[in-house]
Amino acid sequence: MSRSLKARLQGKQRESFQRENTLNLERQLTIGYRTLSIQIDDPDLERSKGSYQQHGQEGSGGSRGLFGTALSSLGRFPVIGRVFKSPRSVRKSGGVDSGADNSSTAGAIRDALATSDYHLIDTNEIFTRFNTSPIQGLETSAIEARQARDGKNILSPPPSRWLKTIFNWLFSGFAPLVWIACLVVWISWKPLGKPPSVNYLALAIALVIVVAVQTGFNIYQDWSTSRIMSSITGLLPLETLVTRNGQKQSVLAAELVVGDLVHVKAGDKVPADLRLIEVSRDLKFDRSMLTGESDAVSGTIRSTNPNYLETKNIAAMGTNVLQGTATGVVVSTGDRTIMGRITQLATQGTGKTEKTLLQQELQRFVIVVAVMSLVTGTILIIVWAAWLRRSFPGFLALSDALVNSVGVIVAFQPEGLPFCVSMTLTLIARRMQKQRVLVKNLTTVETLGSVNIICSDKTGTLTCNRMSVKNCGFLEKSLATDEASKRYKANDLAMSALYDSASLCNGATFDGTTLDLPIDERKVSGDATDTAILRFAESLRPVEENRNAHTKLFEIPFNSKNKWMLTIQKPKDSNSNVPPTLYTKGAPDVLLSRCTHALDVNGNSHPLSEAIIAKITSTQQFWSGNGQRVLMLCRRTWESDVVCPFTNVDPIADSTRMEALAYQNNQQLEIVGMIGIVDPPRPEIPDVVDKCRMAGMRIFMVTGDFSTTAAAIARECHIITAPHYDSLEELRIGHNITDSGNSFKNDVEKPLIFGSDEKSGSTTPSTQYAEQVKGNNNNHGSSNPTLIRSRALVLTGEQLGGLDDGDWDLINTYDEIVFARTTPEQKLRIVNEFRKRDGIVAVTGDGSNDAPALKAAHIGVAMGAGSEVAKEAAAMILLDNNFSSILVAIKNGRLVFDNLKKVLAYLLPAGSFSELMPMLFNMLFGVPLPLSPFLMIVICMLTDVWVSISLMFEAAESDIMTRRPRNPKKDRLVNWRFFLQVYGFIGVFQCLFAHIIYFTYMHKYGGFSIHQLFFAYNKWTAGFGGKTQEELNDLLSTAETSYFVALVIMQWFNAFACRTRRLSLFQQNPLWGPSKNLLIFGAIIVALGVALISSMIPAINGVFFTKAIPVEFWFIPMGFGAAVLLLDEIRKFFVRRYPKGIIAYLAW
Repeated sequence: MSRSLKARLQGKQRESFQRENTLNLERQLTIGYRTLSIQIDDPDLERSKGSYQQHGQEGSGGSRGLFGTALSSLGRFPVIGRVFKSPRSVRKSGGVDSGADNSSTAGAIRDALATSDYHLIDTNEIFTRFNTSPIQGLETSAIEARQARDGKNILSPPPSRWLKTIFNWLFSGFAPLVWIACLVVWISWKPLGKPPSVNYLALAIALVIVVAVQTGFNIYQDWSTSRIMSSITGLLPLETLVTRNGQKQSVLAAELVVGDLVHVKAGDKVPADLRLIEVSRDLKFDRSMLTGESDAVSGTIRSTNPNYLETKNIAAMGTNVLQGTATGVVVSTGDRTIMGRITQLATQGTGKTEKTLLQQELQRFVIVVAVMSLVTGTILIIVWAAWLRRSFPGFLALSDALVNSVGVIVAFQPEGLPFCVSMTLTLIARRMQKQRVLVKNLTTVETLGSVNIICSDKTGTLTCNRMSVKNCGFLEKSLATDEASKRYKANDLAMSALYDSASLCNGATFDGTTLDLPIDERKVSGDATDTAILRFAESLRPVEENRNAHTKLFEIPFNSKNKWMLTIQKPKDSNSNVPPTLYTKGAPDVLLSRCTHALDVNGNSHPLSEAIIAKITSTQQFWSGNGQRVLMLCRRTWESDVVCPFTNVDPIADSTRMEALAYQNNQQLEIVGMIGIVDPPRPEIPDVVDKCRMAGMRIFMVTGDFSTTAAAIARECHIITAPHYDSLEELRIGHNITDSGNSFKNDVEKPLIFGSDEKSGSTTPSTQYAEQVKGNNNNHGSSNPTLIRSRALVLTGEQLGGLDDGDWDLINTYDEIVFARTTPEQKLRIVNEFRKRDGIVAVTGDGSNDAPALKAAHIGVAMGAGSEVAKEAAAMILLDNNFSSILVAIKNGRLVFDNLKKVLAYLLPAGSFSELMPMLFNMLFGVPLPLSPFLMIVICMLTDVWVSISLMFEAAESDIMTRRPRNPKKDRLVNWRFFLQVYGFIGVFQCLFAHIIYFTYMHKYGGFSIHQLFFAYNKWTAGFGGKTQEELNDLLSTAETSYFVALVIMQWFNAFACRTRRLSLFQQNPLWGPSKNLLIFGAIIVALGVALISSMIPAINGVFFTKAIPVEFWFIPMGFGAAVLLLDEIRKFFVRRYPKGIIAYLAW
């Protein structure tokens, strides 16, 4: 076996096992984790070594978990987190010496975890053992030495599964049927052949070649797709924040070493096993991937369990940080982490697979074809055994009858389809690569073609995620940032108080390696909101100076549930009697009720009154109405003669009490001021939203922002275009007069923006709407498009709790919806409610709070700059954060389905129907066989396959993004309309014209009339028509070749007919323009060459009984082919002209 083939075999899995592998690996990880945990707790427990040793191979499935499982099943290389590793670069990892034994048993793994004491020793001992510093971290020399000793922080690749991969290559798709056919033909040669016919031997060899070619395409597709996806995934490394040489900096997770000081926050994936040394009180991890339990696990700095796997002061590699922040020391990397050791016990299981829509369609088609071919072949054998053998002895021997039945099996199969599927996946991979889109499983792209609802997060998805502070506010007074800067430098009291709140109550920090850069160019660790406030505060005065002048006693980071952040700070240069200050920052609607006073622009404090609250609310609403995110900054101070509740509490020793006091005293606050932050929509968003709407999709905004802000941004993005949007009350009041036809159940009605063509799959936008969008696209800044009868709705997360099914049915009738102030749980409910109403839902997001909805959607789309949790949950990642890339994916999804239908529409008339009919004519009506089994294979594997592959390169039809999305429940890859087209229309005419040529040749050159050929059966022997047996054989061989050439030539014209499903050929010019496809002409030339070789080469003539045909029979089929093309053009004209007519209804 060649080295390149071995490299490709390493870790290969077919795409159809993607979800199966994920589920089974997670089960195995959970079982392994729980079993080891129990045995660590009870060392005397019987150890059942045999059951463990079978899972004990190093790295078995180890890199398949989490985000990487789906991608590696396609791309064929191991993944963990965001760190990707090629099988060809397997190195020692995670502290495993180069000479380490990679076949450790489960007992050794258990013992290693049982003896780990990192969770039991105190933090000082941790720093001593790993020779690191809580302030400086590791030095460069120590890092280099440990990397040289331990290798990279990645998991070893899984063992290759060559046998299973080769089996999948050899027996996927139609291959089992071809193997059966090959076996039957081989038996028909020997021992059944009396005498053995060399024709049958050659036919068996040809069938083996068919399987070999299909296998070669499978291998090529694996190799090509893997190579392309490898180049994409290398653009998405996992970075983590560490302290090295006394500075915080971002490094690749793969470069971590033991002793590194790592900082994690909500939305991060833990990059290695960490011993926690500093945690926020709300720190929680999702360890469900290891434990199987969905409940969040708190993080602590003290050991909570002597069992290393159960303690809460160890953060395991690969788990997700749900909320809070933490600092930890790396105690294990790579294969020596909990994840690395347990994955050594995990094996890839088998089980039911949740297939993508495309896989389901292809599987359904294969089953239909297999059943039809086997049933027909069986019937023919029964007919031969029960009737022909008795009534016409000598007509067909057993071997001949078996070969004829095999011919039926071969005739039914579009052997070119597997090649086309392989080719289209490779093409998609290349197109996605150009668009910098990472698709974990390429077959899910077709699902995007069915999407009819897109639920999008706002910040970072629809907006640029480049937030900046635009205004500061004190009561009704608004200050622009330049004016605020001048006032601060003039020692303004109000601005000084605002600066303290902005700099101290802030979870963002500058990367220490970029401090010399301008403020706007520095790298920041933290969310976008805190980053904007940090840059603003830094512009007033270096933030680090103020932070170094204070001691942080306690902190509660922001989370989507509280919607505020809290910190307790005490000046370092003050005496011990000065009480600390509580700072909090959050949403005005959440904090305002906790406040009792407010500062004015001069720094004077005023008790809150209705008039002051009205001023604050007015400022907030004005900013929100202009698309600004508004945050309120508050504080609570204590006079020196008042006992501060935090004074005598040790925040470390009594952290639980400290947390309770922080919550209790987060009230009676003084409003320091408000900050207005702008995050402009991405420039491409309005156009993308317009195009999605024209394509029959609805885009809803689902955000945590204030409803007024969300609605303002939604208008800028064209998500809301109606002059007025309804509230929940208006929704319920007006439901009795709501147009009941305006329902977006995917299989019931179409969106209101569409015209009158209601046929599934062929709806196009109304001319009026198209003109509105066109005008708007030419002048985005001047006005928003107004949809025809579009209705808009704005709801808040708080309102969702009181909605019943009837309310959701009403919500589903709206064209434009904004869901504001939503929590992750509410986002998940929104997705599920639309899915229940036949929506094919795509969710876009970038934050960890989007992860549940991303997982629940049919397609989750994450931004490349988003959190690791979001990227893991998503099925597709936009690496360059360009939202318009989703249009490319949707277009490709529709194109995949369109082109597969076109390929089948091309293959089946000649490669199935027109091959089946000669067999039936021969066995049921006694007509000498018009087409031999060998020529059937030539059509399927040599002449048609190249043209069918060229059809996969077809560009999208001009109306592809103006149709309704496909309804997976109704718009199948093949259905009765499709079969009516290929068998009842094109197939009938091709078969009729090919038989006309066959009978014409028989009459002109053999002197046989049609009625003489019908029911000839065993008469076709020497003396029939006064001819010798050799003359009859030559005559039949030439007639068969004429039939074959007729099909080949008519298929050229059918290829042009299949290029469009509704549009005229002249609207899809193959020679130039956007629909150019010159490959189809090259494929036709190849098909012609194959036909010439099959009929003109004497060696082939002698083995497969083909003959050179008269020259006129090369030209007559051209007229018939042109007739087929003309008939199809007439059909398409009536489909376009009368979209509600019977022809349109019957169209495929």
